[in-house]
Amino acid sequence: MSLNPLRKILILGGGSSGWLAAAMLARHLKPEVCSVQLVESEQLGTIGIGESTIPPFVGLLQNLQVQEREFVQTTHASYKLGIRFVDWRQKASSYFHPFGVIGKDLGNQDFYQCWLKATQAGQSWPLQDFAPSSVMAAQGRFYPPNRAHNTPIGGANYALHVDAKEMAAYLRRYAQARGVERLEGLVKEVISNEQGNIQALQLDDGRRLEADFFIDCTGFKSLLLGQHLGVELEDWSNYLPCDHAVAVKTTADETITPYTQAKALEAGWCWRIPLQGRTGHGYVYSSRFINHDRARARLMQQLDGAPVNEARVIPFTTGRRREFWRTNCLALGLAAGFVEPLESTAIHLIARGMEFFLRYFPDRDCAPSLIREYNRRMASDYEEVRDFIMLHYCTSQRDDSDFWREVRQLQLPDSLKERMELFCSHGLVPDRLDNLFRASSWQSVFEGMGIRPQKYCPRVDNLDLGQICDSLRQARQAIATMVATLPSHEEYLRDQQAAQS
Repeated sequence: MSLNPLRKILILGGGSSGWLAAAMLARHLKPEVCSVQLVESEQLGTIGIGESTIPPFVGLLQNLQVQEREFVQTTHASYKLGIRFVDWRQKASSYFHPFGVIGKDLGNQDFYQCWLKATQAGQSWPLQDFAPSSVMAAQGRFYPPNRAHNTPIGGANYALHVDAKEMAAYLRRYAQARGVERLEGLVKEVISNEQGNIQALQLDDGRRLEADFFIDCTGFKSLLLGQHLGVELEDWSNYLPCDHAVAVKTTADETITPYTQAKALEAGWCWRIPLQGRTGHGYVYSSRFINHDRARARLMQQLDGAPVNEARVIPFTTGRRREFWRTNCLALGLAAGFVEPLESTAIHLIARGMEFFLRYFPDRDCAPSLIREYNRRMASDYEEVRDFIMLHYCTSQRDDSDFWREVRQLQLPDSLKERMELFCSHGLVPDRLDNLFRASSWQSVFEGMGIRPQKYCPRVDNLDLGQICDSLRQARQAIATMVATLPSHEEYLRDQQAAQS
């Protein structure tokens, strides 16, 4: 059987999604075999507010053979051990969602189930005392766990706080150095052939750009997949009612915390993302419960530095395209869908979209079976993110505003209801292949929101309670002792900068 290979891929749109796609293609495709073009326009600009990542991003840099230290210094990034949630369960409450493990199994018994047995027996050790990332974050310390294998912090994990525009510029340099061609221009017309495949883009200056495959990175407009091919957006506003964000940058605080903060406000929540040289702030809110001027004013009240730009209001609709790939076109980033950035998943979903595209890489025929499997996998990822974010809202005990009273009563998707029932009854989390959020993430949010399983697994009774408590006590102390010896986050960043220069 003869192949009909792709000879040219055209990416429409730059920014984080376009240049990340270009970089990943450049890493895996030889230009002489399949060339890559990217068309963008400086006139259009980018959203550029996504400034926080999750641990797979560090793995992505490794796969691109990018030196992490150099990337951090070039983009003024900082390290992230997780997310601190403030005022979500109730006002004046907080909890931490760490990256990496929580505890280690005791023999052949699950750690969390052992911890449940100990707490039901009267022990009061907080769950996060057994999460090395949480302990490091609480003390403002950082050290890469991958350089501390077989130590009490070896199971921790981390991500990066990044400036979206600087990241896009870095990836642009990376991609162009490996053969990706950048063109400046605005699309006037999208041209399809008789079979319904996109054939070419007509630019406003008369140029006609043909390709075998097209990647739509045109933001919320979704010019190719949404507008031209007619793939509708599946609206999730009934699940997640926030529909706007207002964002601003400020001067940096002296202390660069190694975590993102998400603080619940009366009509949504406010983020704080510390970088080297500045701090990003934003308020994600529902315009049905607060107007834009009031939202901007509430954001300004949260700032801990002087603003360095004008606060910008960004409207959005939560949801995903009913298909991410149709014919010879797929969409990434905002063109594919949007789930509010509470768990910092936007950049990950872009990379995930490209990873699956490379896994199910087509020829010019674009076999329907590849397209179906790609769409199924991406839909599953988006729905997992949606459900995890909904968990933060629907388990809140706040009733101090109309917004919080409404989100507590939202109808839940069956997938989330099943997860919650399984966890509340026996403390179990479905462990499926390629899950983004592992059991430790679900356990952290449930515990932080005051939800603890009714029972622990009876099999744990094969371990003596005294043995369990001794093991937990030793593990807790070992983590605390080692973390106390680690450098502060600022010290580690300075050391890395000195080593780079």
